[in-house]
Amino acid sequence: MSEAVLALGLTALAGLATGLGSLVAFFVRRDNYRFLSVSTGFSAGVMLYISFVGIFVQAEEALVEGYGARLGVWLNVLVFFAGIALIALIDALIPSPENPHQVPTKEETAGLAGRAPLPSSTRLMRMGILAAAAIGIHNFPEGLATFVGALRDLRLGVAIAVAVALHNIPEGISVAVPIYYATGSRAKALGYSFLSGLAEPLGAGLAWVGLKLAYGRAELLPPQVMGFLFAGVAGIMVYISLDELLPASRAYGQGHDSLLGLVGGMAAMALSLLLT
Repeated sequence: MSEAVLALGLTALAGLATGLGSLVAFFVRRDNYRFLSVSTGFSAGVMLYISFVGIFVQAEEALVEGYGARLGVWLNVLVFFAGIALIALIDALIPSPENPHQVPTKEETAGLAGRAPLPSSTRLMRMGILAAAAIGIHNFPEGLATFVGALRDLRLGVAIAVAVALHNIPEGISVAVPIYYATGSRAKALGYSFLSGLAEPLGAGLAWVGLKLAYGRAELLPPQVMGFLFAGVAGIMVYISLDELLPASRAYGQGHDSLLGLVGGMAAMALSLLLT
């Protein structure tokens, strides 16, 4: 099996984790916000650890190899912050009421917990569909990250895929829950959730085609290009962790739930890197 096909497979599995999130939503009590807090904190820990310990370091090595020590280091930092700016722009273009990366208000969480009336079925359905579209937009660069990471280093690609998959589970919940309450159909909730995750293998597939057209084989990606992609991806993942996952974890949790999830995610990612 070629490296590119394996990288595509990892990306597809990471994207399908949104569907797993929708399954979790059906088996966990609707008012169990501590579970959601710990899980989102865990995802943030995984993504932050792999971004700084793995992806950012790999990007610097590739750029130093291509441009020399001084310029390579500077380019790595600049592209890292460019990745943050890119995902921030995407967030800014998505209206906040339909953006699943915005932390729910107390009134919204109260509605989901049964402490206030839920919105109408029509509004819930619209919220779910728009959430799926917004998540698809955010998942596209994540698919690119997983694909490029696996091409560069299979161990790193697996680590990124795990991080992205964990990150996608709560996103799947945000799509499935409103659609399920709007339609009463688990099949529809699952279907929309899975569709939102398909943006990740789509991003990987387009990257594969582009690299084959440019270099003949995706595996022949020059180190300079790999470095630029890695640095940008590290910025994207850090932004998602700090802007989305940690605030949501704090909003849903109690006490040290968020911190426990964060440290647990870092420890799990560190252990996975040591064992692979």
